[in-house]
Amino acid sequence: MSTLRRIPMPLLSIIVGLACGLVVWVVLELVQPRAIRDVFFQELESRLDQQARETLIRFDNYVDAHTSTARLLANHRQLSDYLEPVYWFANDESPAIVYYQIPPWLPPASLWKNLRPSHMLLLDTQARVREIYSVGQGLLPRELLDDMELFVSGGQDEVLITTLNGQPYLLVTEIAEDATGTRMGTLMLVVPIDEQFLRASQQGVSGSNVVIGLVDADEQRFLVSSEEHVVSGGEGIDQVRADFLVTAQSFFAYEGTTLNIQFATLVPRSSVEAIQKRVADLERRQRLVAAITFISVFTLVFYLLSGQLNNILRRIPRFARRALGADQPVLEKGNQLFVLEDWIRQFIQSVREARDEMRQQHESEMQDSEALTDAIMEAALDSIITIDESGMIIEFNTTAEKTFGYKREEVIGQDFTAFMLNAESRPRFIELLHLVEARSQMNEEDIRQEMTAMRMDGTVFPAELAIKPLQLQERTVLTVYLHDITNRKRAEQEIQSLAKFPSESPSPVLRVNRPGVILYANNPSKHLLDYWGCGRGQTLPLYWRKRVDEVMASGRNWEAEVVYDGYIYSLLFSPVAELGYVNIYGRDISQVRKAESQAREHQQELVHVCRLSTMGEMATGLAHELNQPLSAIANFANGSSRRLRNDPQAIEDILYALGQINNQADRAGEIIKRLRNQVGKQPPVRTVADINGVVREVCSFVEFEARKAEVVIEQEMSLEKLLTRIDVVQIEQVILNLIRNALDALLEVPSKQRNLSVSTSLNGAGGIVVEVLDSGPGISPGVVDKLFDPFFTTKESGMGMGLVISQTIVEDHNGRIDVGSREGGGTRFAVTLPAYDEEQEFDGTIDE
Repeated sequence: MSTLRRIPMPLLSIIVGLACGLVVWVVLELVQPRAIRDVFFQELESRLDQQARETLIRFDNYVDAHTSTARLLANHRQLSDYLEPVYWFANDESPAIVYYQIPPWLPPASLWKNLRPSHMLLLDTQARVREIYSVGQGLLPRELLDDMELFVSGGQDEVLITTLNGQPYLLVTEIAEDATGTRMGTLMLVVPIDEQFLRASQQGVSGSNVVIGLVDADEQRFLVSSEEHVVSGGEGIDQVRADFLVTAQSFFAYEGTTLNIQFATLVPRSSVEAIQKRVADLERRQRLVAAITFISVFTLVFYLLSGQLNNILRRIPRFARRALGADQPVLEKGNQLFVLEDWIRQFIQSVREARDEMRQQHESEMQDSEALTDAIMEAALDSIITIDESGMIIEFNTTAEKTFGYKREEVIGQDFTAFMLNAESRPRFIELLHLVEARSQMNEEDIRQEMTAMRMDGTVFPAELAIKPLQLQERTVLTVYLHDITNRKRAEQEIQSLAKFPSESPSPVLRVNRPGVILYANNPSKHLLDYWGCGRGQTLPLYWRKRVDEVMASGRNWEAEVVYDGYIYSLLFSPVAELGYVNIYGRDISQVRKAESQAREHQQELVHVCRLSTMGEMATGLAHELNQPLSAIANFANGSSRRLRNDPQAIEDILYALGQINNQADRAGEIIKRLRNQVGKQPPVRTVADINGVVREVCSFVEFEARKAEVVIEQEMSLEKLLTRIDVVQIEQVILNLIRNALDALLEVPSKQRNLSVSTSLNGAGGIVVEVLDSGPGISPGVVDKLFDPFFTTKESGMGMGLVISQTIVEDHNGRIDVGSREGGGTRFAVTLPAYDEEQEFDGTIDE
């Protein structure tokens, strides 16, 4: 203690300052580095976890983009239109069709050009590959074709990650359905998970040296990584840990995968060690500065104070004598610090407080820097622009550079509203800034709005803009997140356009639920609603409610016709059973029915003309036919007259003659009646008739011509009745025309070779067949194809319309005429008509 008293004050201040600085250095060396390391590693662990979560989220979003696009392609109208007429049989083993250009069942590439599939497969309902579109140059793995059932769940959409030929693949399957919900097939995207796929999943991350990869958790080896030249496939995790910090995460969204695959995020140890070294150097420099500052200030203060202290100490006795009335002990020589011990304690306390404030400022600056970095990393896929309270740009990320076309250096310090928004959106953004600054009554709509952004070249695009305020120590900054929503707007417009499709249709479109309540009806449905006497939201009449219920129960379409107020509508009831409603599609067929009516009238005219022509040709035969009963009547009348003159009592002979006269008169009248029925023009009347009776009637009518041609018509009629709904006169005309053609053909062969037979039968498909077979010269192959052409004839006096009109009549009865050669020579004509079915009598036509 006495030694300290003898040391001069300036020298003692230097010695004490150095000693105190050394003590401060040692204490901080023991405490501060450890605390900083703990804080650093805690923050590093948090950052690594956050980085791993963000990379996995980006990977999932990229997979979701493939899934959404696959769903869009599977539900696209182009694929539905392609599959609707296509049917693959279960035993069809034909090889799959391979396309190297865009196939007809895919929409334009603009809908999926950002994806990376190597192949797109079109599967049938049995999970067999039918069509393959090779997008890239690679080959489709054989394992996929051999065991497709392992990768496709029955009737379900699926996203699967698996390995094929040792390479990880993403398999996305989507069910393709038609408008009624019927499964038509399956669309599969085959996407190789390679280096390019992993890089593409992390697009928008600027300045990142992070490596991602897929790891086989069982074998603890990498399957693939985003940087194959750094971490190659097949390399073990333990080998990689020497150079990287590895964070592995399990997949939860792909539980159907056949492998235990983990998602790994790798951060280079060199970057972490570099950051750690920079932090340690910064802390060491700060500690050295604090120690030097402490020593300098301590020494300088004590050195300056020593002189003042001597003066004060010399004045202390006078002050003490005047103030206290007593002398204060004063050291005339040596160190006066003992007297100022209390003062020094206060100074040391001040120095410590200054050191704490410096450390707090340093920590605050580090927090500000970390907050800015976190704000940029939160939405790395979007444009992130940091501005101050006046709207000036202070930070501009890489995504924003790509979106707007500016370099970061060009926009720093510029006004955000002037550079990034069009004139219409600038006032709205300024208003939004005021709301954020006010910090009152803020909600999600206040800080997230849609505006129109502007690129450097002047083009504009819709964007969703969000503002997040960040409070620093001395000021507030705002982070602007800007997301391009051009694709979303386009999709919304397409959805709205599809929603307006029924209302824009010129034909009636309605939707009715199972109880018969009208859920929707477009404007052209007004006539139908008036016919039913109800409106939207009301219930259909009882008859139509039953029809709706029957359609829902059967699951099949049903057609009907409605006649109301001069309009004729064809209605198609299409059930959507899984959703519990029926869609009714109407079509105005008034003009079609009018045209059909006019065509039938024209047909009747042609039939009538043809019948008159036929009757004219048969006039001679009919005259001979009538001469026989008329001659018999005259002979019996003359005989009766003579008998009355010679023997008035021969009553029985006279009565017999009168009976014969009556019979012959009836016969002549029947001949005249049949001629009148054939020649007379009658409206078409459909009745149920036995085709056997129709054929017999026609054969009796041409009996005279057959005898004249020395031909006996053989009739082979079915033993059972063959009922069909026909216009008897028109069908008689068809059969008469075929028989007369056969008689004309038989005139070309000797009489002994003439043979004509007419038969009726029932075929296996439920149709009635009338066959006319002759033994004539037959029809040459070159003539067969022209028989039913208008005005084509092989007769010198023919018109060429008989077979044309006959074919028209038969087709109008939903039948057909077939022609061919007869076995043994000759010609065979067959008329097929639908058999009458009483259960199918209801045809769905409803009149007012």
